[in-house]
Amino acid sequence: MRVIVVGAGVVGTMHAWHAVERGHEVVQIERETEARGASLRNFGQIWVSGRAGGEELETALRARELWEGIGARVPELGFRAIGSLTPVRNHLELAVAEAALTRPDASARGYKLLTADEARAVNPALRGTFEAALWCERDAAVEPRTAQLFLKKALLSSGRYTFLGGREVREVVGHNAVRDDHGDLHTGDAVVLCTGAWLGGLVKELVPDLPVRRVRLQMMQTEPLGEALTTSVADADSFRYYPAYASAALDALNAGQAQEPAAAAHRMQLLMVQRRDGGLTIGDTHEYEHPFAFDVVEEPYEHVTRVAESFLGRPLPRIRHRWAGVYAQCTDTSRVVHRQQVRDGVWLVTGPGGRGMTCSPAIAESTANELGW
Repeated sequence: MRVIVVGAGVVGTMHAWHAVERGHEVVQIERETEARGASLRNFGQIWVSGRAGGEELETALRARELWEGIGARVPELGFRAIGSLTPVRNHLELAVAEAALTRPDASARGYKLLTADEARAVNPALRGTFEAALWCERDAAVEPRTAQLFLKKALLSSGRYTFLGGREVREVVGHNAVRDDHGDLHTGDAVVLCTGAWLGGLVKELVPDLPVRRVRLQMMQTEPLGEALTTSVADADSFRYYPAYASAALDALNAGQAQEPAAAAHRMQLLMVQRRDGGLTIGDTHEYEHPFAFDVVEEPYEHVTRVAESFLGRPLPRIRHRWAGVYAQCTDTSRVVHRQQVRDGVWLVTGPGGRGMTCSPAIAESTANELGW
């Protein structure tokens, strides 16, 4: 087959990967010279721990398996099976962690409750004050800013892959074909539109009532820490934002322990992961209402800095980068992704939300299976 993939973010690139793996020819078209969206502006976490039970967890676990296999073949991805720790600081937070251990799928996630000393044995960089920590063995990480580049390099080596950057697809033409802004027509046996947060233009024309929204976030990255942060780290505010932690204990946490004002205003959690160069990627915020603010505001950075330093027991290194990003999320957040045939031979795959980096290999595999590749 000849497969046309529109979009070179992680979801599009994983569709290209699966098509090439199955022996097909792929043309991948990207409106930028290289991908520059949410696929690069994220933590690089393969985040199994907080996913909803059922389909979402199954997708994440399958994606975790696929990431490990792809990482073994493309070591430049920086795949690391590092797990995650969520330190808890009081009885309300501890109760949520304990409730998570009672889930029927707790063992599949690799949940274990560690004492503070046990957590420091796993991650010696956590010298701050906390009572215990929820360990999630199945979490992992890759390098988000370079992953697509190295995947593309591996795809090019197949001899069955063509990348066309700096071209915006403007229209669907007949069956299984699209035209770009250079006037070139690209025809295949299947077209998959993986447009990420680009939901206007062609996407809006194809699906005017698309059940997908855009979400804005702020993050930052530090200079090298000077020591290994051997796991990803989250704070207990993350319990409020991930469906796996829903419980009576979480209701009690929400009722009895308000978020700090900055965290509540920006719908914040701490997530922190170390890059291969030693720097820390730290965030994040959630903004849902359009139009998004164009400012990158300081209060969220001050908040996550305080929380990160409280766990590390030391000042953070100098901040090297601050940025904002936008990703696409299904308005029905129980759905892993929005996959829809929009014309004969043309499918739209978008809206994984904050699950894109985690779930993209399995999302693309499901598309390939559904389309009979």
